[in-house]
Amino acid sequence: MQVEGFFEWLGQAIGSVIRFIVDGLYWILGMLAGASQNFVDGLATTLGMDRSLLTIAALVIGLMLLVGAFRAFFRRSIISGLILLILGLWLLSLIIH
Repeated sequence: MQVEGFFEWLGQAIGSVIRFIVDGLYWILGMLAGASQNFVDGLATTLGMDRSLLTIAALVIGLMLLVGAFRAFFRRSIISGLILLILGLWLLSLIIH
């Protein structure tokens, strides 16, 4: 009888620890999700663009094209720098209203 009580207590203790860990992770991930959603909302509102995954991806690609253009200019590669600059500005002008 005492053995059953011990294992019941042990199961409850382990269950409580697991529940505490899961609740903590749920809280942390919820906070991160809320913060990232607020960041994307603020970014989209400031830039005047839609708040979708496609426009965020296009924004990242456009910024990468601009960075590539500046790197090409620093390497003194004027033609590729101009091509990347024009592509980056064109893409950013499509998504920013």
